[in-house]
Amino acid sequence: MPELSGLRVGFVAGTLGQGGAERQLYYMMCALVRAGATPSLLCLTEGEFWEPRIRGLGVPITYVGAGRSRLRRLARIVAHLRHNPVDVLQSQHFYTNPYVAAAARIVGVQEIGALRSDGISEVGANSALLGRVSLRAPRRIAANSRTGIENAVSLGVPRSRLHFLPNVVDTALFRECRREREGPVRLLSVGRFVHQKRFDRFLRLLATNQNGAPRVEGHLVGDGPLRPAIERQARELTLGPESLVLHGVAADVGPYYRDADLLVLTSDWEGTPNVVLEAMASGLPVVATDVGGLADIVIDGETGFLVRPDDEEGLRQAVATLAADGAKRRSFGCRARRHVEEHHALPRLATELHRLYEASLSGGRA
Repeated sequence: MPELSGLRVGFVAGTLGQGGAERQLYYMMCALVRAGATPSLLCLTEGEFWEPRIRGLGVPITYVGAGRSRLRRLARIVAHLRHNPVDVLQSQHFYTNPYVAAAARIVGVQEIGALRSDGISEVGANSALLGRVSLRAPRRIAANSRTGIENAVSLGVPRSRLHFLPNVVDTALFRECRREREGPVRLLSVGRFVHQKRFDRFLRLLATNQNGAPRVEGHLVGDGPLRPAIERQARELTLGPESLVLHGVAADVGPYYRDADLLVLTSDWEGTPNVVLEAMASGLPVVATDVGGLADIVIDGETGFLVRPDDEEGLRQAVATLAADGAKRRSFGCRARRHVEEHHALPRLATELHRLYEASLSGGRA
């Protein structure tokens, strides 16, 4: 077991909602507690999905997000740290990086920022000033994709300050199963209904395959502000309930992976998507747009297919190839499971965190 025992790690998170960054935060808390470290959490929100699960690990959570003033939030963080010292302070969201960088300097500890997507999209999602500060202020940044690291370097961040911290998945929770049923091939897509995920591509994909053989049906798990637009597009494409099912948000997505035949991801940008790791751990082949860190986890032609985001015909052909060949789906799915077990299984996380904290506390290279 890596030497994490006794290490006090303070985290700052923007939200504990049902998202990928928050799931990875929970996994880190699990790994740290098991290794004998003492994690704690400061959060800008309260009462959300992951809060009771993290508290269940014995990790204290303190709400510091009251009011809109960033200076007052920073003051609360600093006051808490002065009464509850930590050895290292870590951000879990890109937009909480400035709080972590400032607070760490004030109380005299090392800090670690977060880069959860491809870097460019995160900077662009904030004001010009806040984006630059969030990217450049932390003395070390943990990124979950190598693409994010390369983009950060292109934006002026020294490579020595960037550390690759791969996402992991609980391979006991997301497990492989036999898929022997008859009927249409089930295409699954999971995510928040926002522009980034480009579910409009998923719906057009279904529409072009309505009259194909074998028949396919789409299953969307999630919700969000674009739900009315998705429902309207489905009507325009005449996708009835036999072709498309909207399942809403699910607290447990495992059964959806086990009921599906392949996962389709149609995003414009990503870091390392949890849904892809979860699907692969469940023995599903993946068809995905080649964005962010997807090329690090999906082996094109072996565990799935990667296509350019603007190549909707390529996306259709990739899905059609797997839909028509059950043996290929099973072969790809078995390889996908093995790849995740070897490179992204939860037990690896303690080793990765040890490397991160060792580099941060020693001031060494990532």
